[in-house]
Formats: sequence, structure tokens, C-alpha cells
Amino acid sequence: MLDVKTLARLLRAHLAEVRRHARTRGDAGYTTETVLITALLVILALSVVGIIVAKVTAKAKAIDLG
Repeated sequence: MLDVKTLARLLRAHLAEVRRHARTRGDAGYTTETVLITALLVILALSVVGIIVAKVTAKAKAIDLG
């Protein structure tokens, strides 16, 4: 079984390799842009759903059953 120091050294080496690989890729900014656009679309969709729910609820409460 590996000791803590060996595991920490392996983890640092792995993270350094991942960091080096991420820096050499040319599409790193594209991923960030995609995440931001997706987040904005989700916020917009939730806002639209909230507006629709509020309008439907208001109409339902306005129905006179008596």
C-alpha cells in the first residue's frame, strides 16, 4: 500500500500533467464560452417557466366556481 507522501507526489504529478495538457489545447476558451451560454439559457428558461406558472395560477384563481 502507498503511503501519504507517495500519494501526494503522484497527485501533484497528475495535476501538473492535466494543467499542462489544458494549456496546450487551443479550444480552452471555447469550453468556457459554452458553459456561460448554457448557464444563461438555463436562467432564461427558468424565468419563462416562472412567468408562465404565475399567469396560469392567476387565471386559475380567477375562476368562479360558485
